[in-house]
Amino acid sequence: MNYLKQLAGQTVIYGLSSVVPRLLNYLLVPLYTRVFLPEEYGIVTEMYAYLGFFLVLLTFGMETGYFRFATKLTNNNSIYSTAFYTLLSTSSLFIIIMSFLSSNIVNALGYPQNPEYIVLLSMVIGLDAFCAIPFAKLRLENKAFTFSIIKIVGVTINILLNLFFLTLCPKVEILKNSFLYNQNIGITYVFLSNLASSLLVTIVLLFKSGSIPKSFNLNQLKSLMLYSLPLLISGLGGTTNESFDRIFIKYLVPEESNPLFQLGIYGSNVKLAVLMVLFIQMYRYAAEPFFFSTAEKKDSPDVYSNMLKYFLVFTLLIFLSVGLFTDVFKYLVGTNFREGLGVVPILLIANLFYGVFFNLSIWYKLTNKTWYGIYYTFAGALLTITLNILLIPKIGYYGAAIARLACYILMCVLCYYGGKKIFPIPYQIKRMLIYLFSALILFLIGFFININIYFVSFAFRIFLITVFLYVFIRIEKINIKSRINEIKLWK
Repeated sequence: MNYLKQLAGQTVIYGLSSVVPRLLNYLLVPLYTRVFLPEEYGIVTEMYAYLGFFLVLLTFGMETGYFRFATKLTNNNSIYSTAFYTLLSTSSLFIIIMSFLSSNIVNALGYPQNPEYIVLLSMVIGLDAFCAIPFAKLRLENKAFTFSIIKIVGVTINILLNLFFLTLCPKVEILKNSFLYNQNIGITYVFLSNLASSLLVTIVLLFKSGSIPKSFNLNQLKSLMLYSLPLLISGLGGTTNESFDRIFIKYLVPEESNPLFQLGIYGSNVKLAVLMVLFIQMYRYAAEPFFFSTAEKKDSPDVYSNMLKYFLVFTLLIFLSVGLFTDVFKYLVGTNFREGLGVVPILLIANLFYGVFFNLSIWYKLTNKTWYGIYYTFAGALLTITLNILLIPKIGYYGAAIARLACYILMCVLCYYGGKKIFPIPYQIKRMLIYLFSALILFLIGFFININIYFVSFAFRIFLITVFLYVFIRIEKINIKSRINEIKLWK
């Protein structure tokens, strides 16, 4: 099980770059939901939904492509240089085009007085997309700590600037009347803060990732694009599944139900499912290079099987911990936003299945059959669009959450059966289903049994989580005492 210790160690380190920044970034949720009205926060939610889509588009799936080719070459500097200048060119072109068309775009979105939203956001997207390859280089070189520190510094700057513009300036008379602050452009400060953060990260990253590359290989670009383009297309389908529910809410909720209000409520409660996303992200940072580096080993299928099983158990623990204690997590959002707490458990399970899909999808990445990802993600996207159209007009943002969950379940099923034929991995399906349904049953028990005494209710929910752990330990036949002794020896 040494590979699990290695992976766990890398996951913890990468967790610094994912968990710490996201937790810091989480400070913005109580800030935004107390400074902005739900309708105003709906605008922020919509704009950042587009950000996710364009980030996938502008990175071209090259992160995974870079890992694939760089691990096979003794001198991987040329593949890095090629990817570096490709993303630099495309990101620069994107910023120019979006800035030129900003007035037309905001007219179409319904914010004709604010073309700066598009200009600032396009610069954030362009910089973040360009930084994908230098960040990937740090990951490949196992510079996890440097990677994490840069991410943390960037998020910290973003938060401090948001706090400065949205809380300090309106309250301090000198700042309020200075050239630094204009009370009429509140939402714009969200994008300005993000841009300043992205600029700083870009500068530091270029300095830390080594000298500026000096070559470009067209043949390598062709190979990169042939491998990565299917990942790009499937990534766009995946972004439809992940981000477009927020866009659909704006256009599918009837006017009398106040679409931007519902979008703001939904966007804030999506953030409450962040702990699941945090773990999946930190796991992905560590697991993706690990998958490729162990692909040639004889026992790799068994390794991948165990990885998915333990991944599932850990994410189910997160689901139970957050889902059973939404009455605690609700204080992270303003009182005007808490009516949407019921979607949080649905979103948690949806995110869990997204993480399962990431594990399952490794078979087509290792076998260079990345175009299979297009089938799966676009099947999911088609289901997402269909369910959003059918459900959102009737049940609002609950329809968006249900559509997301159904999409990821479908993608997992398709990917699992596709992998069985081409790259069979002995996944322990029966055990994993036992763990999944055990967690769901325990959650439903905790959800529907209403205990008025808070201390007793709290203890009861802790007991339910303990029962799940007991089920896992019994099935896996884990000897707790021996594991504790192993950890002591390992230390």
